[in-house]
Amino acid sequence: MQKFYTTACKSFLVLILPCITWNAMAQDGKIYPLEAPKEPNAIPLGTGSVKDQPAPETWFRQWGDPMARNISKATLTPFLPEKGKGNGAAVIVAPGGGYRWLSMGNEGWEVAEALAKKGIAAFVLKYRLFPTAESLDDFTAWMNRPRPAPIKTDSSAKNTNPMAQMDLTNQLQDAEAAYAKLLKNANEWGIDTKRIGMIGFSAGAGLTMHATLHSKTMKLAFIGPIYGGMGPVKVPENAPPMFNVIASDDFLFNSQFGIIDSWFKAGRPVEFHLYQNGGHGFGLGNPNRTSNRWFDAFMHWLDVNKFLVSQ
Repeated sequence: MQKFYTTACKSFLVLILPCITWNAMAQDGKIYPLEAPKEPNAIPLGTGSVKDQPAPETWFRQWGDPMARNISKATLTPFLPEKGKGNGAAVIVAPGGGYRWLSMGNEGWEVAEALAKKGIAAFVLKYRLFPTAESLDDFTAWMNRPRPAPIKTDSSAKNTNPMAQMDLTNQLQDAEAAYAKLLKNANEWGIDTKRIGMIGFSAGAGLTMHATLHSKTMKLAFIGPIYGGMGPVKVPENAPPMFNVIASDDFLFNSQFGIIDSWFKAGRPVEFHLYQNGGHGFGLGNPNRTSNRWFDAFMHWLDVNKFLVSQ
C-alpha cells in the first residue's frame, strides 16, 4: 500500500503493517484467518446492531486482501488529503462482498488513499452485514459452494442480480448516517457539502445505487457504481450524474446495459466504461487488464464535470 496522506492515516498504516504479509503469503485465493487490524480512526456511526447475529466480527484474507465479516457495528474511517491539498470534494467509499463480507483493503482503504492523494476527502464505510457462520471453515465451505452459471439476458431484461432483491434497511441507514456525519463535520474535514459523492464496488455499488434510488436524506452530487448490478432501474428526478464501470468478463455484466439505458432515457448525465477484461473485484486494478485505467478516467470525469472545484 502507498503512504497514507494524513497523520491519522499514517498511524493507522503503522498499526496494520504486520498484516501486509497478505500479499506475500496469500495470493492463491484460499481463505486464511486474519487477526483484526487496529482501526484507531474508525468513527462509530451508532446505527444499531444486526438482528439474530450469532457471531462476533472477524477478519480473513483472500487473494492477499483483508476482509471483514459479521459486521454488526457500522463505522466510518476518514482518509483526508494533506493539509492545504484538499479541493473540497468528498467521497463515501463502500467496499463490496455480497453483503456478507467487506473487501476492506482492495475496495476500501486503497481506493480512499488514492482519492486522498488527488485532494479528495474519502471515507470508508464499514457497513453492517448479513450474518455468516462463526466458524471460518464453515464460512469457507459456503463461499466455495457450487453456483449455477448466469443466464444470458439482453439489456431490456429484468435485473438478474440476486443482491438487488435483498432487504438493505441496515445498510441504507449506515450510508445515511455516514452522509450526515460528513455534513456535520464539513468544516473540520474541509468538505464542500454540495460536492459529496459516493462510490461503491460490487455490493458496495449496489448500496450506492440503493441510496441513490431510495434515500430521502442523502443528496449525492455524483455516484460511481463500479462492477455492480446492471439491470434497469426507475431513475429519480434529478438523479446525480453517474460514472459506471464494469468488465465484459464480469459475471454481473451478463450482457446487460439496463442501468445505463435507464439513466440515459431519464436524461441524466451518465458515463459508461465497458472494459474488455478485468473480471470481478479488481479494485484499482490487476496486472495486464484493460480495466486498470478506470480510476484515471474517473478523475478526468470528475474534473470535466467540475466536481473538483468550488462552484
